[in-house]
Amino acid sequence: MNREDRCQQPTKELLVIPPLPPTDLMYMAAVAENQGFEAMIRDYSQGGNYGDDLKTFKPDYLVVNIATPTLENDLEAVKTAKEICPDIITVAKGAAFLTYGTNILENHKSLDIGILGETEETLKEILEGKNPEKIKGIFYRQGLRIIFTGNRPFIENLDLLPFPARHLVNNNLYRRPDNNKVQATIKVSRGCPYHCFFCLATPVSGAKVRKRSPENIVAEIKECVEKYNITNFLFWSDIFNIDRDWVFDLCQKIIDSGLKITWSANTRADTADLEMALKMYEAGCRLVSIGVESGSQYMLDKIGKKITLNDIRETVNIFKKAKIRIYNYFVIGLPWEDEDTVEDTIEFAIELNSDFISFYTATPLPGTKFYAYASQNNLFNNQTSFKNAYYYPSVNTHFLSKERIFELHKSALKRFYLRPLYILKMLISIRSFEEIKNYTKAAINLILRK
Repeated sequence: MNREDRCQQPTKELLVIPPLPPTDLMYMAAVAENQGFEAMIRDYSQGGNYGDDLKTFKPDYLVVNIATPTLENDLEAVKTAKEICPDIITVAKGAAFLTYGTNILENHKSLDIGILGETEETLKEILEGKNPEKIKGIFYRQGLRIIFTGNRPFIENLDLLPFPARHLVNNNLYRRPDNNKVQATIKVSRGCPYHCFFCLATPVSGAKVRKRSPENIVAEIKECVEKYNITNFLFWSDIFNIDRDWVFDLCQKIIDSGLKITWSANTRADTADLEMALKMYEAGCRLVSIGVESGSQYMLDKIGKKITLNDIRETVNIFKKAKIRIYNYFVIGLPWEDEDTVEDTIEFAIELNSDFISFYTATPLPGTKFYAYASQNNLFNNQTSFKNAYYYPSVNTHFLSKERIFELHKSALKRFYLRPLYILKMLISIRSFEEIKNYTKAAINLILRK
């Protein structure tokens, strides 16, 4: 499970989604070390013995990164910690606090503090021992009451943050899904102005795009290359290329650094041009992900995407001309979805003929506009679950059952990936034995999918 707030998704069920390093925890650990604490990070989705670690390390504080689909299981860690280390101060962070903050603390008596929003400055004040009522952005206990201290302003100057504590994780666990090379995640900006119907980016990170300076980003890249021998990167942002000058500046700084790296980034379908794409390629970009969402203009308009199908076609063609591979995202199962709009989406995906795709099933995670709509329009029922977010649907549409959405989701994947021309294209593109192994594994998984 990837538990970064915007991206709460399982990795096994979704065909080409790799496990990502716990970057939020790595930032928080770096803050703790700067405060003079000894820190330990464990990503138990990748193995390990939690109880033994608690007994050996004997922490003063526990910080848990929770995700809505795994909320109850994640918070079992808090209860266990109190049983083994009774004096420990337990802290949790996650997008679930946007909606469920008070309820989480009411239902989990072992949890002392919940962090809402950006965590670095908040954790620093917690570790300083500041009076909780003066720490913005937390839920905490005051006797039998749960107190929320109010929203904390977003961090304006991201360059002031320490680099993530990569020395505390096993970087070898986090690899590209195609060639199996170690890949680091670098968070280059935060915030998105578009507030799409189903997305947590704006609720979690705000509408203002706050960019790190290119010099600061290149310094982190250099540390990864020289200290950890990592040369493959995912540039994580809510929207990478909204500022054209910044993209060119970053690319030029990477080129001037002489660092030989490969990276990927996301892009909107109306903010790229050929000159930008060529510059990105020169700087090492080899893949872009595009949030297409739907092949139906009606659906794009309903979710407020503010793009057209022609915008998408033009952007895909731009990156193809620049020889940058393309990974398109689609969402099936939003409230207005019917058989025809799903078919439009599948046909559009095939028409675009990108290198990789993901068909997500729409999930109204708390904090999104989708969640509010589903609540107001009675799409939730007593069987609603986020447990298999983005894979198995959480709610019906106005026209399709969850079961039908799931069948269409599986059909869409097979219709795209099992085309003879697509298979031939990918075979021609293979450059290593690792790619053969990974593509074969993905193909078997797809064929056997029930």
